[in-house]
Amino acid sequence: MANRAHVALVRRGSEAIKEWRRANRGTRLDLSMADLSKTSLSDADLRQAEISQANLSRANLQRANLSKANLRNADLNGTNLKEADLSKADLSGAKLARAARRGANLCRADLREAEFDPDLLLEANLSGAYLPNAYLPDAKLRGADLSGMILRGARLNRADLRRANLRGTNLGAAHLDSADLSGANLHGANLSATTLSYTNLAGADLSEANLIGARLLGTHLEQADISGCQVYGISVWDAKLEGTRQSNLVITAPRLPGRFREPIVTVDRLEVAQFIHLLLHNEKIRDVIDTITSKTVLILGRFKPERKLVLDALREELRKHDLVPILFDFDIPSNRDVTETVTLLARMARFIVADLTEPSSIPQELQAIVPDLLVPVQPLRQEGFEPWSMFFDLRRKYHWVLDTQRYQTADDLIAAVGKKVLEPTEAKRQELARP
Repeated sequence: MANRAHVALVRRGSEAIKEWRRANRGTRLDLSMADLSKTSLSDADLRQAEISQANLSRANLQRANLSKANLRNADLNGTNLKEADLSKADLSGAKLARAARRGANLCRADLREAEFDPDLLLEANLSGAYLPNAYLPDAKLRGADLSGMILRGARLNRADLRRANLRGTNLGAAHLDSADLSGANLHGANLSATTLSYTNLAGADLSEANLIGARLLGTHLEQADISGCQVYGISVWDAKLEGTRQSNLVITAPRLPGRFREPIVTVDRLEVAQFIHLLLHNEKIRDVIDTITSKTVLILGRFKPERKLVLDALREELRKHDLVPILFDFDIPSNRDVTETVTLLARMARFIVADLTEPSSIPQELQAIVPDLLVPVQPLRQEGFEPWSMFFDLRRKYHWVLDTQRYQTADDLIAAVGKKVLEPTEAKRQELARP
């Protein structure tokens, strides 16, 4: 039980505590099990204090010194711990956030060598808690539920986060160098500008995560799932990618209000993401494109839900033939930048597949790029949709534009992809290669 005189002293505020400490050097404050909820203790000197099982919910402990304090099983729901010194404090079992709205504010708090019991963290439910810039190197958080937390800028170097739940967690600009996140759930997490050098992410689920500007140096991604990630501006060196699922990686910049709506371009390999983006935006490197022997197939279509189902099925089938499909979204207004991007991707391609079902601006782009492009173009059209009236003229003028292949359903197209896509385009490639 708490020392009643100590509780009364603390209720008087930080100045009273300071005077008491000068007169009682070496004496430890005993506030165990005390009810200090809503108490104003900003800047209070509570070093080494015994505060276990105390109720500090919604108390103001901003800039308080709680180094080496015993806060085991304390109630810190809604407590303001902004800029507090919690170094070497024992927070085992402390209730930090039973609900997101009542989460403890640990912004810029110093948590060096603070003790967390992973099992109690799971029970406490830190989902949605606010811990930006937290200092947690070597933290032992194996299996912890940190889903939806704000850990932006946190230092988690060498932390043990194996099989932790970080789904939707904001780890933007965080430092996770040499941390172990093997088997962790990072689906939809924000890892933008995050440092992941030598981080172990083997077997982790990073699907649809934001990796914009992230730094991956020697990162272990074996058997991990990074499909659907945004990888614009990513830096990748010596990453381990054996068995990694890495389809539909978005290499284009995020769409921001008031900026040009850059078309979505996706690739299927992290190793080529930077290269493809560099080719799209560096004119000098474009000079070497014609010398590259590529397995790239450019698929021109639209991202309307019903059309994307067909395009995704076609893309999956082409992958089975050891090809690297790039899907280009034409559900955008046509302009010069779009035409230049398509032309560049087309020059890299082994052949082009153009879905003319509800074609939007695809016909105009074909008219712009086909005359100067000796790459086989295989048009497709689903039965029941009107043909493009001017396509006959394009086909008549440029023999590398092949006859339109029609199909009933996506399954019908996939079943005949060899006959309707691969055979005619390969035959035309050979014809074009003859002197």
